Amino acid sequence: MQESKLGLDFGRVEYAKELAKRIAAGVQDFVEQYTTVAVERTLCRLLGIDGVDENTVPLPNVLVNEIKEKELLGQGILFFLGNAMLEFGDSPQQIAEKVARGEVDISRLAAHPHAEIEKVLEPYIRESVERIQKRRQKREQYIETLGEGRKPYLYVIVATGNIYEDVVQAQAAARQGADIIAVIRTTGQSLLDYVPYGATTEGFGGTFATQENFRIMRKALDEVGEEVGRYIRLCNYCSGLCMPEIAAMGALEGLDVMLNDALYGILFRDINMQRTLIDQYMSRIINGFAGVIINTGEDNYLTTADAVEQAHTVLASDLINEQLALFAGLPEEQMGLGHAFEMDPELENGFLFELAQAQMIREIFPKATLKYMPPTKFMTGNIFRGHIQDALFNMIGIWTSQGIQLLGMPTEAIHTPFMSDRYLSIENAKYIFGNMKNIGDEVEYKKGGIIRRRAAEVLEKAIVLLEDMEAEGLFTALEKGIFADIKRPKNGGKGLDGVKAKGANYYNPFISLMRRC
Repeated sequence: MQESKLGLDFGRVEYAKELAKRIAAGVQDFVEQYTTVAVERTLCRLLGIDGVDENTVPLPNVLVNEIKEKELLGQGILFFLGNAMLEFGDSPQQIAEKVARGEVDISRLAAHPHAEIEKVLEPYIRESVERIQKRRQKREQYIETLGEGRKPYLYVIVATGNIYEDVVQAQAAARQGADIIAVIRTTGQSLLDYVPYGATTEGFGGTFATQENFRIMRKALDEVGEEVGRYIRLCNYCSGLCMPEIAAMGALEGLDVMLNDALYGILFRDINMQRTLIDQYMSRIINGFAGVIINTGEDNYLTTADAVEQAHTVLASDLINEQLALFAGLPEEQMGLGHAFEMDPELENGFLFELAQAQMIREIFPKATLKYMPPTKFMTGNIFRGHIQDALFNMIGIWTSQGIQLLGMPTEAIHTPFMSDRYLSIENAKYIFGNMKNIGDEVEYKKGGIIRRRAAEVLEKAIVLLEDMEAEGLFTALEKGIFADIKRPKNGGKGLDGVKAKGANYYNPFISLMRRC
């Protein structure tokens, strides 16, 4: 039995996890009955379909829109693709190009036997799976030969809008000591129901997530990793309306970390909850198979809700995200469950409350590569105080053995960070991580003290919340605004028209091939 430095009752922890599992099981029962336009476009991409038509519409969208408009989405794109391949003797890419040119209506062809359809698709499915496996092996070989940074990984962002400028900044950050580079997506991309094509040089607040941009940045980080003698991980975002598609693109191009939360898009982008929960399942199956660490977004709750009063909602969400990920076969080691250092710095003993929260999350999820987020809500533009806030955050990161430390910037709340800002943040973290390396092994928490009492209180509040959620189900809880004080209707939000119940012809072999039990 694991020993708790906080004196946590692990019987209560197991009870909380069982509650979360039952909540997630209710979601899973729903998810398995449905597909979405994003899932079907993902299957197209996994079969090698790429490119755009004469109007720059991505070919996966062209194909899936073709069956959606005819109310056939529930039958699944693989049935129609495989059937057309048998009819014409073409590859998936060639069929997509014919549909884009208006030369064939795949919905009107005579149906071939299912066994023949599965057989004609099988080589393309196998090739896709093998390509992702080789990508994963390449990462593992790099780590074995080059090595990588110690945890907590130093995680920084680039966000210029231009992928080529992002490369310059990312390589500079790697030379300064960063272990993970996150390329922030351009504002609003999560609401696009398609993935842009090719390399991009314009974006607002970030850079478009495209397969070519992934390829460019992966190549750049491999080059600088060989130069500095350390594997550099690449992070992007498979959230929003194209969640599983971007997961597939990342798996094919060798990304290592993906922002992939089951609830974030519902709460903060008003994406329909049914759509999001179906899409997250397929995206996590792909991420699990590809060896990608997912980062969840619980830290965002504390930008709208109070970090002291609502800390238990972060824990409850982490527990639910964990169980949904387990249903998708994603190992605990690939779960970057989220939490944040977001209490008001004027709060008396705030550091102790933050320490209690971080240690509690670490003990409840002992195998997870936890993602710890820096202070943002109370950063004022005072760079000197901000640097101290980030230092306190870094102290807790090393003290409680976090997995991924998204470094705060002294210029948070002023501008997108310069390379010099990143240097100061990396220097701050490296100094503290080295100077306080074993503090977590040396310091015990006073029995009956502030830290232990705070952790126990948060756990019990999370259990009460999970009990209520189990009684009414996750969908109803989201409608009531249980997380981040944000209410979302089950049949509202963006993307609901892209959800359909699976029909008699539905076929998706990637779930069984990729899902790791």
